[in-house]
Amino acid sequence: MANNTSVSPISPISPVMATYGRFPVTLVKGKGSYVWDDQGIKYLDFTSGIATCNLGHVPDVVKAKLEEQLQSLWHCSNLYHIPNQQELAGLLTENSCGAQVFFCNSGAEANEAAIKLARRYAQKIKGTDSFEVVTFQQSFHGRTLATLSATGQEKIQQGFAPLVKGFSYFPFNDIDALNQLDVIKPAAVLLELVQGEGGVIPADTEWVKKLAAICEEKDILLMVDEIQTGIGRTGSLFAYQQYGIEPDVISIAKGLGSGFPIGAIIAKEKAAKAFEPGTHGSTFGGNPLATAAGVATISHIVESDLLNQVNEISIYLDQQLEQLKEKYTFIKNIRGKGLLKGLVMDTDVLNIVKKAIEKQLLILTAGPNVVRILPPLTVTKEEINEFILKLEETFQSIEKGE
Repeated sequence: MANNTSVSPISPISPVMATYGRFPVTLVKGKGSYVWDDQGIKYLDFTSGIATCNLGHVPDVVKAKLEEQLQSLWHCSNLYHIPNQQELAGLLTENSCGAQVFFCNSGAEANEAAIKLARRYAQKIKGTDSFEVVTFQQSFHGRTLATLSATGQEKIQQGFAPLVKGFSYFPFNDIDALNQLDVIKPAAVLLELVQGEGGVIPADTEWVKKLAAICEEKDILLMVDEIQTGIGRTGSLFAYQQYGIEPDVISIAKGLGSGFPIGAIIAKEKAAKAFEPGTHGSTFGGNPLATAAGVATISHIVESDLLNQVNEISIYLDQQLEQLKEKYTFIKNIRGKGLLKGLVMDTDVLNIVKKAIEKQLLILTAGPNVVRILPPLTVTKEEINEFILKLEETFQSIEKGE
């Protein structure tokens, strides 16, 4: 007997896990401040791969270094000396307050290394049983189990209990709360100098200085998460250089490799000596290809006039954004540093980001009510003018209910 039961076709399931709320755009090419999708549509990219492509997409200086390295050696492990790694570590220590560098593959790994270093410093160098790390409300430090535990946002932590113990969350920019450091006696404090994911909120200078003074007095490691603010994003190579402090540990990633995966921590000598052979490691961290990208990126930033350009162009961007704020009442505030900007809105910012894509403009959110703006450090005035025009078109389209 024939079976005439109709069977609905099974919907195809993507082989990629659905861990991202992706926009309906497939990017296939990039150059400078622009990217192109698989339909040939050109977009102005003011996300920079979330503060990663700081020299723009496919910068010639990094491309040349990578092509050269591709012809010689891709990987050899950290059991052997790697010339690019030595050179990049030298560039980072010469241009920071640190003395030694540990290389890894991402920002989360860099913060993992910082947390491990803090615990080992407290227990093996200071001889205490301390392991607590103080972080701050609305912070973001990564997606691994330890770094999401360090993150001061419940929405990032939901569904992953039990969290890694040993983290306390202080209110950000609250001077009075710092008095509790003497009660907790933590191994370290970990903070962002501009909370990126948390809403593009800059740290107050006096608050940071008091925090640094307490850490120095109590021998608490001061660790600064520069994963989003570092590599020139705020107008100096590292944001801490604008605050008159010297962290014991700096975590970096994102812009370090111009889009090639690499992360690192830079530590002062007193903290760095807590790591000995066998105490931490990474198979791929600091491999010849990743550090080739890093050498080219950092060399270009420190040897060129790029940071001065960032400071000049960020003033121009501020001026244009202020003019927008005067025209549109739903823009409540503009905050940030350098080329890390946030527009605080009283409207649905996700809808703004989606509508901007229709205008061939890529921007980001930073929480429910902040539009995050991250152009490459190489952005021009003409490109900022184009950005403002496209953003206005986006606002007007939303106002018309399109």
